[in-house]
Amino acid sequence: MAAERHYSPPEISEPTLMETVLHHGLFFGAIFQLLCVLAIILPVSQSRKTDSDGSGTKTWQAVKKPKASAAQLSKKPKKESKKKR
Repeated sequence: MAAERHYSPPEISEPTLMETVLHHGLFFGAIFQLLCVLAIILPVSQSRKTDSDGSGTKTWQAVKKPKASAAQLSKKPKKESKKKR
């Protein structure tokens, strides 16, 4: 009564196009997240080449125009709406 049992692996269907796109998208997304985390953790030196005289270059703060604050913008002079009769 020793019957032989044949165990065959389950049939695995070929991955569809959507499954392949999802697989590769998740893979590249994980790599992108790791690069972003490494960019935060590892500092990058910010050395800039400057001219010897320095007359032709301006820093970002010197070029940037100051913006008016919200309080100054809200205090615009109001026009008088009273009519003279």
